[in-house]
Amino acid sequence: MSKRLEFDALIVGGGIAGLQAALDLADQDFKVAIVEKDATIGGKMIRLSKVFPTLDCSSCITTPKMAAAAHHENITIFTYCDMQSLVRNGNSISAAVRQKSRFVEAEKCIGCRQCEYQCPVYVSDPEQGGFSARKAIYIPFSNAIPQIALMDVENCTLCGKCAKVCPTQAVNYFQEPEDFIIEASTAILATGFELTPLENKQQYGEGKIPNVITSLQMERLLAPHGPYNRVLRPADGMEPDSIAYIQCAGSRDKSMGVSYCSRVCCMYAIKQAMLLAGALPLADIAIYYMDIRAFGKGYEQFFQNAMAMGIEFVKAKVATISEGENGGVRLHYESQEDGGGVTSAEHDLVVLSLGMVPDWNPQGCCSVSCGSDGFIETVKPKISPTLTDMEGVFVAGAAAGPKDIVDSIVEAGAAAMEASKYLTTLNRAVKAVA
Repeated sequence: MSKRLEFDALIVGGGIAGLQAALDLADQDFKVAIVEKDATIGGKMIRLSKVFPTLDCSSCITTPKMAAAAHHENITIFTYCDMQSLVRNGNSISAAVRQKSRFVEAEKCIGCRQCEYQCPVYVSDPEQGGFSARKAIYIPFSNAIPQIALMDVENCTLCGKCAKVCPTQAVNYFQEPEDFIIEASTAILATGFELTPLENKQQYGEGKIPNVITSLQMERLLAPHGPYNRVLRPADGMEPDSIAYIQCAGSRDKSMGVSYCSRVCCMYAIKQAMLLAGALPLADIAIYYMDIRAFGKGYEQFFQNAMAMGIEFVKAKVATISEGENGGVRLHYESQEDGGGVTSAEHDLVVLSLGMVPDWNPQGCCSVSCGSDGFIETVKPKISPTLTDMEGVFVAGAAAGPKDIVDSIVEAGAAAMEASKYLTTLNRAVKAVA
C-alpha cells in the first residue's frame, strides 16, 4: 500500500514560479510540498546565463531561492518524480506521485561525487546543451539542489566502480520506483515550458545542420560555467566572426502548430546579442525579425541600447537554412526593407529563437482544462489570472502561457495568495462545522 503524506499545499514544479509560490506559502506557516520531475529544482532559470533587461546573473537570483526552499522548515522537496494523477477528493486534493529510481539512496548520499569521479563512462551532457560530457552517474551541476547523484542506466556499464568507491554505500543497482500519495488542501500548477522542438522545422534543417543551435544552447555558451568558458562554434571549435539570430523560428508559425507569439524570444535574443558583443567585440551580429515586441518595463530602452551597440536588425522572414562553405550557414530570406526581394546571407553561427510550448499535459492525469494552445486555461484571465476551473487548484508562471521571469514571479505570488485565501476559508469552514 502506498504511503500517504499530508500537507497544506502542493506545488507541482520546482522552477522559479514554483519556488516563489512555495516560499510565500511557507512563510505564512503552511506546510508545503514541491514535486519536481527533474533531479534538481531551479527550472529553466538556473540554466540561463543572465536575465533581461538588467543583465543580472541568473544563478545569483535563482540559487538563493533554491537554498531558501531547501532549508525552509515548512517546505518538503520531492525531486525526480512523476505525477501520476491529481484529483479532487472531497475537501482535499490527492496526488499520486512516483519517485523514479536514481539507483542511489537519497538518505545515504552525501554529495561527495566520488562515484562521478571514478566512473569511466562519458556521455553527452544535456545540461551543457550537449556540447560537453558528463559521467553515467552524476550530479546535474555544481549548484544543483539536492546534491544527490543519479545513474544513467541506459549508458551505465555496471562496472561497479561507483559502488566500490562510495563511502556510504549509497549506490543501489536494484532500486525500484516508489509510489506515494500526497494529500493537500490546495495545489498550484507551476509546470513551466519547453522550447518548440528543433526537429519540427524542415525548412530550418530539422536540427541536422552543423552550427545551427537553439537559444538555450547559446545560454550555455554564454554562461560563466559553460562548456568551453568562451563562445566557440560547436562543430569545429572556431571563434565565430558572424552570428545570426532567426526570430519566430518556433512561434507565430501555423505549420508547427504554434500560432501564438511566445513573448520572450525578441528580448532574450537581444540580451544574448548584447552579451555576444561583449564576449566577441569584433564579431558581426545580426537579428532577422518580423516584429520586435519589447513589451515590458525598460524593454524598449534595452532594444535601443542594442542598436546603439552596433547590433544589426534585419526586418525579414527567413524562409530556409542550408549548409554554407567552411562550416558556415546560409540563410535564404525575404527582405522587408529597401524594396524587398529574396536574398541570401552567410554566417558562421546561427541561433534559432524557438518559442514556448507547455511542458506538461494534464490530460489523463488531472481534470484541469487547457486552452487551444495547450497551456492551462485560466477562467478569469483579466481579473484573476491564476484561477483554474478546478476548485482549489491554481496556476502560475509559464504553465498558463508564455511569459517572462518577472511576470512569472509576480504571478506565483498571486497564486500563493489565492491559495492562502482558499486555505483560510477552508479552515474556517471546518471549524464552523466542528
